[in-house]
Amino acid sequence: MEISKNQLLLKRPINVKAVVTPRWKEEAQQQLQAQINQLDSQLQQLEMQGQHMIGELKKQSLQPPGPEALTQIENIQNQVNEQKSKLLDQKNQILQQLQQLQTLELEQEVSQGQIESVFTVEKGDNLISKMQVEILLRDGVVEEIRGDI
Repeated sequence: MEISKNQLLLKRPINVKAVVTPRWKEEAQQQLQAQINQLDSQLQQLEMQGQHMIGELKKQSLQPPGPEALTQIENIQNQVNEQKSKLLDQKNQILQQLQQLQTLELEQEVSQGQIESVFTVEKGDNLISKMQVEILLRDGVVEEIRGDI
């Protein structure tokens, strides 16, 4: 890209949209399900780590555990519960996305995020129109580029 003295090189965000197709829906479901499975695994691991840490504390402390050991056990349990709550919130959000995915109609356009692009401007260009560019994908293939490239 050659730039003259009368041009500026700028960055712009480009909205990426996808056309809902059976393939797109299936891939989106698989991604969301993989995220759910990963969160389930993290929850299980968290629970096991918490149990292990509490078990070690109980082994190392007096029987019955003293006030200091009980406080440590309570702190561990609170940390585990707090982390569990965060993971469950994430899981619920993904489950909601999965439900929303079911309601999407074929051929509907949905936002996929943004990417950046570099472009040139010169005197007389409409900057606003040059900033409003989007790409439409169908099963990962660029179907349309909308806006002033």
